[in-house]
Amino acid sequence: MWAAIKARLTGRSAAPTAASSPGTAAPTNAPNSPFGEGLLSKGIDDAKLDDVLDELEIVLLQSDVALPVVERIQKDLRKSLEGKRLRWGADVEAAIRQSLEASVRSLLAKPPIDLVQAARSATTKPYIVLFVGVNGTGKTTTVAKLAGRLRDSGLSVVIAAGDTFRAGAIEQLLVHGERLGIRVIRQQEGSDPAAVAFDAVEHAKAKKVDVVLIDTAGRQHTNENLIEEAKKIRRVVKPTLTLFVGDALSGNDVVEQAKLFQSSLGVDGLILTKLDADAKGGAALSATFVTGRPILYVGLGQGYQDLAPFDPDWMVRRLFAEGSAA
Repeated sequence: MWAAIKARLTGRSAAPTAASSPGTAAPTNAPNSPFGEGLLSKGIDDAKLDDVLDELEIVLLQSDVALPVVERIQKDLRKSLEGKRLRWGADVEAAIRQSLEASVRSLLAKPPIDLVQAARSATTKPYIVLFVGVNGTGKTTTVAKLAGRLRDSGLSVVIAAGDTFRAGAIEQLLVHGERLGIRVIRQQEGSDPAAVAFDAVEHAKAKKVDVVLIDTAGRQHTNENLIEEAKKIRRVVKPTLTLFVGDALSGNDVVEQAKLFQSSLGVDGLILTKLDADAKGGAALSATFVTGRPILYVGLGQGYQDLAPFDPDWMVRRLFAEGSAA
């Protein structure tokens, strides 16, 4: 994202050519600017700040950053730079980058949830996690990945196959369960998902299992019947944690989904899949801002090990890498 912002502000396409007047010399106190003849190389005062903010808005929107987040970042940048008369490219670049990084860190700074530690230290067992989200986000695979992570951390796990609308989803979880050596509680296709969740919790209580992970049918956030079904599951099993699983590649769609799930169901945290393929990063930044909830994990590949705890510092480094203008 930073590379795209810098490219926009430097106006590389308007860089001077060999046709410049002969004999023209740079001011003696001016270092060679690496940024061409754009806003950065000309310095910035209050009159130019609005131009910088306008250019910044374009890049952020193109990077899937939601408008409320764009406005927050613009506000932070204005507060940081207003009144300063910065000259020459390096000084301006450093000031803008420092402000943007601080703003992004602030947006990502939600109280973290260490799921493994929370499950391990829970006084009431089992620790119940309900997963919600729309179709096609990789929710079922994410449930399996998290089950493997919990197992590797020394916790016992059982999975509830609550997506009873698709026989394929039940079979998918059974395959994952067999590979991981984790029990999957299921009923027939078309069964009541709340009953499946209840059975899994009762099984966990009887067998003293530490954690129950409840998969659910992918439901569109506008489908009121399916939202009511998710509410029923919550009433029946009273999950310790409700997590929204979203696809980072869906851009602003995942932001709207997260916001509506938060308003209709209430979620405690987010898991974003396919972040390894998301060069823009705006969806992650926006989803946590609009919900006010932390990102717990991010999907970085197809393997069971490719579910990583979310690290805000890693995200900031990724967004401000120089290598890509995406």
